[in-house]
This record gives sequence, C-alpha cells and structure tokens, in this order.
Amino acid sequence: MRVLIADKFEESGREGLVSTGCEVLYEPGLKEEDLAGAVERLRPDVLVVRSTKVNEAALNAGALKLVVRAGAGYNTIDVAAASRRGIYVSNCPGKNSIAVAELAFALILALDRRIADNVVSLREGQWNKTEYSKAQGLFGRTLGLIGLGQIGREMIPRARGFGMPVVAWSRSLTPEIAEELQIEYKASLENVASAADIVSVHVALNAHTRGLIDARFFERLRPGASFINTSRAEVVDQGALARAIQEKGIRAGLDVFAQEPAGGTGEFTDEIVKAGLVYGTHHIGASTNQAQEAIAAETVRIVKAFKETGQVPNVVNLAKATPAICVLVVRHLDRPGVLASVLDAISEARINVQEMENVVFEGAEAAVAKINLEAEPAPGMLEQIRASNSNILEIGLIRKNAGQ
Repeated sequence: MRVLIADKFEESGREGLVSTGCEVLYEPGLKEEDLAGAVERLRPDVLVVRSTKVNEAALNAGALKLVVRAGAGYNTIDVAAASRRGIYVSNCPGKNSIAVAELAFALILALDRRIADNVVSLREGQWNKTEYSKAQGLFGRTLGLIGLGQIGREMIPRARGFGMPVVAWSRSLTPEIAEELQIEYKASLENVASAADIVSVHVALNAHTRGLIDARFFERLRPGASFINTSRAEVVDQGALARAIQEKGIRAGLDVFAQEPAGGTGEFTDEIVKAGLVYGTHHIGASTNQAQEAIAAETVRIVKAFKETGQVPNVVNLAKATPAICVLVVRHLDRPGVLASVLDAISEARINVQEMENVVFEGAEAAVAKINLEAEPAPGMLEQIRASNSNILEIGLIRKNAGQ
C-alpha cells in the first residue's frame, strides 16, 4: 500500500507506517494547488494531510482509497467529493484534546493578565506597573463551555483547578450528564452567555455549527467578558464578535481566524486583531509534541487497520441511513456461486443493493447473507431465487418499516 504524506508528520508516524509494510512518500511541502498533480504522478492508495486542503481535483486525480486527516477536524477535505468517489475519509478525534484545552487556558490567563502587552512594553523599555496591575483574576469567575466533546471535557478539571464554576451547553448535554460532570446545565447558547464571565468554544465545524455563535449570543454576553475560540473560525460570526469587542469591551482569545493563510506561513490581514483587546495565536491548538505523537500513532493505526482488514477506524463519510426499504435474508450452504446467483437475480430485476453482509457459522458449512434492497422484490421472486440454487436453504424478506 502506497501512502502519500502531504504535510509535516512525526518521524515516529512515518516509521510506523513503514513497519506495517507501506511504501511511504513524504512530501511535506505540497500545497493545495500542487496536490492533484502529486496524486496523479505518485498514485497513492492513502493520502495523509494536516492543514493542506484536499479538493475535488486531488480526489479525482488518481486511485485514492482513503484520506486521513491527521487531526480532529476534517473541514479542509471535500468530503462530499470523496463520498462520490467511494473514498473513505477518516480523522484522529480526541488525540489533541489536552493540547487544545491547555492553549484555551493559556489564552484565558493571558487575557486576564494582559501578558502579551506586558511583554511588548518591557521589550520597548517601558515599565508600567500601574497599567498592568488591573487584572480580575480567575478564582470564582464562571467559565461557560460551548460544546462538551473531548476537548470541552478536558476544560472542566482545569477550570476546577482554578476554582472556577462551569456552566455548559452542548447538543448532547443533558441535566443528568451535567450533574455527573459536576457542572451546571444550560438549555441554550444564550443562557451560557448570560451566566459566564469567560466563554470557551469547543465544537466541530459542520452544517449545524457553522455560524452558531451569532449576534444574539454576543448581545447576551456580559460587558468585559472574555471569549475564547480554539475550534474553527467558521462557527463564529466574526463581524458580530468584532462589534461586541468594540461596543461591549469583550476580550477575545483566538487561535482561529476567518482569514488565515493557506500554508504554514504567509501574510496575515484579518482585521479582527485590531478590534480591541484581542490576543491571537497561529492556529496552533494541536501543536504540541505530545499531541502530534498521539495523532501520528492514531494515523498508523487507521492505515494499518485498512491495509490488513479493509475496515477504516473513525470513518466520517459513511451513510448514516440509506434508501433501503427491506432486507433480503438468505440462509445458505457456504458454497461457491450461491451469492452470485442471488445477486444476478436482483440485478435482472433492476433492484439496487445498498449494503450487504455474509456471516459464516462455525465449521464453514453454512452462512446467512443479509442484503439491503432499495425496492421490494416482486411476488414470487424469492421462491424463484431459492429454487434456482440447491445450496439456498431458506430465503425471506424483512421490511424496514416493520421496525427492522
């Protein structure tokens, strides 16, 4: 199996892929516009990326079977195009959780104590203790969490260590789960904004979260509160954030921006950093050695599993539901050609197969096949299929609308 790595990637990960028997092609300098040509030229089976965008042209250029995002999010990959080509897309969720939580708290502390401004003044030869001794402190202040995935949950013990009560909202959060986590449940984003002194956002980018933090949220946020975003820029209405900074004195700690350079270096022109007290980092939330080693190990695990079993851990683009309306169940002797004859009959009836599995019993004498069909076979077709092959023991139909 040939693996193209199109971003910087830990040596331990490269060595791990080689140890599984993969041919590793390491080209960390590839940019989005060069990727399609590299895929066409090198013909990899697997593509591993971190920040490099994977567009439809790259997905169509060769014979890719799997794209692994060496990180948690996968919005830099054209997942819809990959799905149309039957290319698996996988990621490494949770492996950078601690690193991102640590950066979020670094931004919280830096904003409260104005660390960056302190450093700039000292480097310019200025001593201004009067100005920089105006911090509120964290103890007793309420931390609001938007999103309670693995990163959000890593924030809770860190907040507890600083003596901060926590309120939270997440689509998956219930009052019962909140009680178990020893935090306060809030029924809406706006309720978190009203209750918190500091809000930290930890949601994945998808159709439900794009633009999630909007003007209504910032209207409810307390004047002078701190707002932290280490997730994705697209989950926040950045214009509404800029207005809140200017009009309500909101302090913002951002690791992600609406206008980020595509590569590791480049000109930065996002005006949000000039809006007021905004501290920014260079989209480095997952960039610790610990996190990168964990992500590299997870990438190796994904590729190894795919190579050895055909199964893809953490796959993100399989259909959660299909148009199948019924399941054809075939109990048969485990002999050559049995399923071929069944599938031939289904094909002749112009019925599309959505999914199928064949489970073999101990001793390899008999098996049961379950074939999900997009349309129900005509009356009499099942008996015709059974009669066409003496190795078919029994055939039946389960209708999906019957609770199956």
